[in-house]
Amino acid sequence: MIATRLLTGLALAAAALSAVSLPSAAQAAIPTPAVAVAPDSAAAPAVTWGPRYSPGRGAKASGSLRATGEDHADIPAAETVRISGRVQDLTRASATCGLAVFRITYRTSDGNLPFTHRTIRDCSYGTPQPFTFDHRNVYQVELKVCSEARAAQPSLNCLYAGTWKVLYLSR
Repeated sequence: MIATRLLTGLALAAAALSAVSLPSAAQAAIPTPAVAVAPDSAAAPAVTWGPRYSPGRGAKASGSLRATGEDHADIPAAETVRISGRVQDLTRASATCGLAVFRITYRTSDGNLPFTHRTIRDCSYGTPQPFTFDHRNVYQVELKVCSEARAAQPSLNCLYAGTWKVLYLSR
C-alpha cells in the first residue's frame, strides 16, 4: 500500500515537473528528433534523417524524405512521399546483413489506415546500398534498422522488438 502511494506521488511529481516551462536556453539544449511534419504547402523541402543504427551498431541507415501534396481530409495524408538514402552493413561477417525496414501507414479510399513494410538490405561490408522509392497517400513513415542473419524477410525480432522511429507524420 505504501509502495503504491509512493509510486503515485512520484508519477504526479514527474508530471508536474514536465509541465513547468523551461527557459529558452535550456530548451535549445534539448535535442529534438528529426520528424517531418507535412506543412500546408503543396511541396515541402526534403527532410534529412539519420544516421540511425541497429542495436549493437551492426548496421546504419541515413537519408532524406520529401512529402508533397498534403490532403486535409478527415484523415490527412501526403499525396506522395519519396524516401531515399543508404543502408550499410557494419559487420564483417558474410552471413550478416544490415536492414532498413520502413513501416508505411497509408490511407485507403474507404478511410482506413493499413500499413505495409518496405525492406532495403545490404549484405556487403563497407559498400552502402543506395535506395529510392515512392509511396502514395501516406499518413506516417517509421523506420527500424536491424542487423541479422541473411534471410528473405526481416525476422519477427526485427519487426516487433524495440521501437520504431517516426520519420514523417501527416497532420
